Amino acid sequence: MEGPRLESPLIPSCGESFVSGDGGEDAGRRGREVVLAEVKKQLWLAGPLIASSLLQNILQVISVMFVGHLGELALSGASMATSFAGVTGFSLMMGMGSALDTLCGQSYGAKQHHALGIHMQRAMLVLMLVSVPLAVVWAYTGRLLVLFGQDPEIASEAGAYARWLVPAIFAYGLLQCLVRFLQSQNVVFPMMMCSGATTVLHLLVCWALVFRSGLGSRGAALANAVSYWINVLLLALYVKLSPSCKETWTGFSREAFRGIPGFVRLAIPSAVMVCLEFWSFEFLVLMSGLLPNPKLETSVLSISLNTAAMVYMIPFGLGAAASTRVSNELGVGRPQAARLAVRVVLALAVTEALVVGTTMVLVRRIWGYAFSNEEEVVKYVEIMLPILALSNFLDGIQCVLSGVARGCGWQKICAFVNLGAYYIVGIPSAMVLAFVLHIGGRGLWMGIICGLFVQVLLFLTITLCNNWENEAGKARDRVHSSSIPENIVT
Repeated sequence: MEGPRLESPLIPSCGESFVSGDGGEDAGRRGREVVLAEVKKQLWLAGPLIASSLLQNILQVISVMFVGHLGELALSGASMATSFAGVTGFSLMMGMGSALDTLCGQSYGAKQHHALGIHMQRAMLVLMLVSVPLAVVWAYTGRLLVLFGQDPEIASEAGAYARWLVPAIFAYGLLQCLVRFLQSQNVVFPMMMCSGATTVLHLLVCWALVFRSGLGSRGAALANAVSYWINVLLLALYVKLSPSCKETWTGFSREAFRGIPGFVRLAIPSAVMVCLEFWSFEFLVLMSGLLPNPKLETSVLSISLNTAAMVYMIPFGLGAAASTRVSNELGVGRPQAARLAVRVVLALAVTEALVVGTTMVLVRRIWGYAFSNEEEVVKYVEIMLPILALSNFLDGIQCVLSGVARGCGWQKICAFVNLGAYYIVGIPSAMVLAFVLHIGGRGLWMGIICGLFVQVLLFLTITLCNNWENEAGKARDRVHSSSIPENIVT
């Protein structure tokens, strides 16, 4: 029998029941079929989304790996610049773009297909405008890092790297919009193919610009920008030419300018929600520069952060799948299907976290060699990986719950949760463990784990206490309030 399509309902509409006239056995079998169908749908979505996210994120990891073989100073500078760029730019673009998870996802579920292209255009306009001041900040990265108390030598190297990274911020903003636009329609395999092609090209571009052009670490930064623009071009061509987007992309419209304030009202809490979490992890690398032996601590914390970010792409893909499933089901008015999607994705996240955490512990003795030839760095990375495994477990759960929050439009309340978890619990704990108890870089990461635990606990409480029927009503109101008559789309 043919499996369920992504667009087909998993759970009957109001008034229908799993319980047939044949009794409880049929109801149980029907329930198992529904759960299995939801698992298949989520894995069908999550697989390509995980691959796409991993491939997009690995671009910066590859660049840092290339730079790491130029020497410890080059690695420290590139790592510091990457962290600074993440704090001041990439996280903001990702956060503001994630507003489309709610807007496009619920509109697609409600079959307001023509609205998706308008939402994406609004997001693109806003993100491009925001990128201009961010580019100016990146141009002065070196001076700003010195003001923050960083080592002048490392700061100078980081400043040069960040200046060559400036073109990447504009491409990254557009990329976030295109990814959310396609994701909300369950169009995920083309995203994976484009990301894969970009990654293969990035290896060649990075090698040429780092080792052959004489640019050194600056070539790695430029390679990031080139590769992000390649990815944007590939996805834009797909949206323009593919029949699968003919109903959702109907061309540019002046209507995109009229709804900008509404988009901004959702984009700001979306950005705050993402940035508060992202900044807390990047804070670890910045604070590592204040520890004894800052070059070692910064290098190891950066490797740890890049490793955590890479494995984070797996639950991030699950969270993106959950966001799509929840927003689509709420948009079409099936709250029970949305609730089932949450239960399934939590089970998948726990399973994934256990498998990945075990793998991290098993490879702890050799993983450091992928980033550095320094024996001191490799030994320190070996100590850090079991701590990262625990962090990944908690981070995986909060990641999928964050995806559920985006699908429902809970960005405001989740922003407050992240503020309390990381900045009242996590960072103060990290400071005490690292600088008062003198545990060093391990203490910084252990403090963030305390914040993660609080975040997961609060997110679970919010999700378990949610009234899904009310959320479906809110989604219906949101879609209708932002709907765009098709006759004004040109």
